Amino acid sequence: MQSVIDKLNENLKLAYRQAVDADSKLDELQKQGHGKFKALFSEDAGFSFEAKRFKPYLLDVAADVEALSKAESLDEQQLKQTIVKLQNLLQLLATFK
Repeated sequence: MQSVIDKLNENLKLAYRQAVDADSKLDELQKQGHGKFKALFSEDAGFSFEAKRFKPYLLDVAADVEALSKAESLDEQQLKQTIVKLQNLLQLLATFK
């Protein structure tokens, strides 16, 4: 289980750097009058909220990973949901580049 948590944390670090850059670009676009959207992800992406920047989504996944690391036993459903959210986040960040 620890190796899975370590891998999730590695991916979170990668996503964090990309999210900071992407949020800066989104700020620039918004200042130019672009970026008129309600949320980065649709409801089916696994997130229970809407945000116009990447950082809130990243923090949500980080909280999930922390909860998994502190759990005494593996919650497979929570692990699957966390992986789906992280994959969606990384895919959108890659598309945004």
